[in-house]
Amino acid sequence: MFLGTDQKDFTLCKLVDYHNQAMRDTLAWGTMKNYFTTQKYIHRFLKERFGTTDMFLSELSYKFITDFEFYLRNYKPKDHQKPLGNNGVMKHLERFRKMVTMAVKMEWVSRDPFDKYQLKFHRVDRGFLDAEELETLESKDFKIVRLQWVRDLFVFSCYTGLAYIDAMNLTPSNITIGIDGEYWLSTCRQKTDQPVRVPILPKAWEIIEKYKTHPRALQKGSVFPMISNQKLNSYLKEIADLCGIEKNLTFHLARHTFATTVTLCNGVPLETVSKMLGHSKITTTQVYAKVVEKKVSEDMQALRERLAAPKLMRRAK
Repeated sequence: MFLGTDQKDFTLCKLVDYHNQAMRDTLAWGTMKNYFTTQKYIHRFLKERFGTTDMFLSELSYKFITDFEFYLRNYKPKDHQKPLGNNGVMKHLERFRKMVTMAVKMEWVSRDPFDKYQLKFHRVDRGFLDAEELETLESKDFKIVRLQWVRDLFVFSCYTGLAYIDAMNLTPSNITIGIDGEYWLSTCRQKTDQPVRVPILPKAWEIIEKYKTHPRALQKGSVFPMISNQKLNSYLKEIADLCGIEKNLTFHLARHTFATTVTLCNGVPLETVSKMLGHSKITTTQVYAKVVEKKVSEDMQALRERLAAPKLMRRAK
């Protein structure tokens, strides 16, 4: 131990395995899948770059990290997947850094190779449906039952801000009476374990009423019948084509729509939106919900009228 030779027992792959096993019961399955993907990239990188299946933690260096970044940026998938973009590369390195930080804290490695490395994410504007697109989606008459069902789930999220897994896990017990005597949704975000309380708007309540007697929902004891996220997003692509919406329609887009078109554009304060989305930091909400140009225009028009009012009063005198 004094000579440091015992450090050779700690290897990179052992660290990754240890982290993923330790976090399996702590992190959501969707998050764990991302860590398993990062693990696959690390294994491929070791094999292709060093011709080995593992290496000692003591061998990790700043150069190893930059070489891994270069590998990720230039990796060409052999299946249908797209090559990684900048933020995708940074997310893998962010997960890798968390694993290495665990090793540093447990003193499995004497120095942190990420000490001088900086993650550089590109700012991305979150997509959302504007009021006209949302109205088109709501009023569209679908002859196919599965498309009606998926549309209703999407619109429900547009008026509640719930993520896919939280909407699927809703039960009648999550519907409570709020401080105002109206119906509220009281649940907890599976991703962050943050409590969420959202007043149920009329559009969302109509959808709850529509599915409360659905056989599959009754059998499961949930508010809505179950559907996988993969199928849901696949059907949303079909819905987008039928509605003439050119945006990449995914279920998570409904959450952004709630934050922008439904709440912020209608004057709901950012702090209130942050609370309803279940964010622990308001800076997270600022990324998800940007104020659109229409709201800026309306606010400035109101300002023009207020500034013009004193001039009109002086002229009248």
